[in-house]
Parts: sequence; C-alpha cells; structure tokens
Amino acid sequence: MAVNFKIYQSNRKGGTNGKFYARAAHRETINTKDLAEVMQNNSTVKRSDIVAVLTELSEVLRQELQRSNKVHIDGIGTFKVGIHSKGAKTAKEFNATDNIVGSRILFMPETTIDANGNRVKALLAGLKVKEAASYESLKSKEPETQNPGV
Repeated sequence: MAVNFKIYQSNRKGGTNGKFYARAAHRETINTKDLAEVMQNNSTVKRSDIVAVLTELSEVLRQELQRSNKVHIDGIGTFKVGIHSKGAKTAKEFNATDNIVGSRILFMPETTIDANGNRVKALLAGLKVKEAASYESLKSKEPETQNPGV
C-alpha cells in the first residue's frame, strides 16, 4: 500500500515559482460506518458496536475540548482548541466578545522514535508513496532534454 501523489507546478511568487512539487492525491473519504466495517472484519466486535463507540468518541471529544481539556488518543495523537483574537491596547480593554474572533481544533500527531533516533509520526510509520495513475502527469508534458555526449 502506498499514498498516491500528483505533481503540480507552483505559481507562487518568489523562488518556488515554476518549480514542480508533489501533492498527496486522495482517492475517497472513509466515514465512520466504513471504518466500523473494516474494524469488524479485523476483530470480534460487531459493526454496530463500533459505530456506537466511534459516535460516542466524537461526542466526548467535543465535550472535553469545550471544557478546555486536551484529549490524547493513544496511537493517534492529541487534540486541543486554539483561538484567534484581535489585539487590544490594554488588558483591561480586552474582552472575549470583541477580541476573540474565531476558534479551531489543533491536532498534534503522536510520534515515536525509529531505530535511527528520528522522530516519526505514529500514523505515518512505514509510509510509502507512488505517483497516482489517474491523472495526466506533468512529466509527459515536459520537453525532453538533450543529453550531450550520449
């Protein structure tokens, strides 16, 4: 198994303009019921029980984040709330209604240390990549370069 990628050409201003990069190519979205089906096939637990547990996980995760707690799920990582705010001239002038303008969920993937002492995100350990087959590769559009002396 490998993660598919597509090659794209940067059109950003600066040193990256015109250079070619890889971008992950996602095939489909797997939902809770799909996960439960796979998990049922890998265990002795019924799909309906797994769906119930995953549904409860999302509800409890929301509750704990809204209680200002971080939530760590072993083998996955840690979730926490982050906020966006506008500055105020003084601490007394700062108030949540006027200065807090948004919120987001921050995710820190769990990391492990490999045999070489490098940090590896647990969910990406052993990751392999390959170019996606279902798009027109930019490689085929590039003119071939002459190789002098060949």
